[in-house]
Amino acid sequence: MVAMAMERGPQAALKTKLPFIVGAVSVGTLLEWYGFYLYSGLSGSLTPQFFPDGLDHGILYSIGIFWTGFAVRPVGAVLFGHVGDRIGRKFALVATLSTMGAASFVMGCLPGFASAGWAAPLLLVLCRLAQGVAMGGEYGGAVTYVAEQAPAGKRGLYTSWLQTTATLGIVLALLVILCCRLGLGDRAFADWGWRVPFWLGAVLVGLSIYIRQTFDESPLFARMKQQGRLAANPARESFSDLKNGRLMGLALFGAAAPEGVIWYTGQFYALDYLTTVLKLPYVTVQLMMMVVLLGAAPFFVVFGALSDRVGRRNVMTLGFLLAAISYWPVFSWMAAVKDSPLLLGVLVFYMVLLAAMVYGPIAAFLVEIFPARVRYTSMALPYHVGNGVFGGLVPIAGAAIATALGGPLYGLLYPIGLAALGVAVSIAGLPARSDAMRDGEGAGGPPPPTPGHPPGQLPGQP
Repeated sequence: MVAMAMERGPQAALKTKLPFIVGAVSVGTLLEWYGFYLYSGLSGSLTPQFFPDGLDHGILYSIGIFWTGFAVRPVGAVLFGHVGDRIGRKFALVATLSTMGAASFVMGCLPGFASAGWAAPLLLVLCRLAQGVAMGGEYGGAVTYVAEQAPAGKRGLYTSWLQTTATLGIVLALLVILCCRLGLGDRAFADWGWRVPFWLGAVLVGLSIYIRQTFDESPLFARMKQQGRLAANPARESFSDLKNGRLMGLALFGAAAPEGVIWYTGQFYALDYLTTVLKLPYVTVQLMMMVVLLGAAPFFVVFGALSDRVGRRNVMTLGFLLAAISYWPVFSWMAAVKDSPLLLGVLVFYMVLLAAMVYGPIAAFLVEIFPARVRYTSMALPYHVGNGVFGGLVPIAGAAIATALGGPLYGLLYPIGLAALGVAVSIAGLPARSDAMRDGEGAGGPPPPTPGHPPGQLPGQP
């Protein structure tokens, strides 16, 4: 009786504090996304600050700096994955947030081209690279930390709260920029007001760092460390093990890459299409996108919870399929109803709903299919290659294909093709149920049964 009471005590305590953990981690991750996407909303203001007047294609150079943050996200995944798998999930979470906060603060203090010359854009690139590395480490640590403490039957529900943060980070960035612009006026904002959103983000990150430092280490990681079961070299183990390498390939092309292009098509490509192709007023589009993104945010949690019942792969694959068959007609309808903000909003909402369908369950899915000793590294790398590279290329690849083939709708061939690939790979190679993780071992091999967790189907088993 005493032993049973002692066993129930820690479980009850963890159940009590789990909502706080999820909320606190989610706030920090939201602020990371805010800092990461802030540059996008300010690119028009940063161009005259960091490049000489009259420079041809200055805005393209500014956009190029923005995308360097995407290019280095896989580097951050490997770097902080090693830290998280060797030193601890909590330490990595604090380190990624500290890196993002420092980079954002410095970015707000940088001198312009008028006073520093070409050193100004160089420093801007370095800050952007630091943001990308931080973002590459943040996501894997956040979802791993939460998933390793969530009950198996609700892992999709709890991790899906983290999935709302990317969308809400965009909304927060747009909202802060809009408030600063309206509050300070266009002239003051252009001169120095663009710095305020970066400074505000750094202050909020500092508060979140303080909260994260109060966390306990993930119980699973603490137990592995005590038992001497940590990976000596997480990156080498992740890549050298053929089974784990195969899982990373399947996770990339059967989940992360198609999810990434759907997420960016529904939010960034749609925004660009409305403003540059349909020529709608930027403020109108910006306000509509904020309303749509806020309205769709709860569905990330809905689809995450649904994946607890019907399987992660099944929910995501349906989203891939719907994207592949509906993108072309949806964008065609957008052109036909461009004079109706309501109908346009409905169509954009549908595309963001598809993003929620594929993005809501993927955190739990990626955590569950990899063994705990290399989980942070193994899941973070395909996620950031899929999102940061394949997903981040949506605007550029779409524009290049549209130009080559002579029509804006042809740019959709890129996300449609990857979504279709995701359908094929996920059905052929991924387990319908990935939620049989026992003692955090994922697909790394069947661990012995533990009390309260009878043996069951493991990922990859029929």
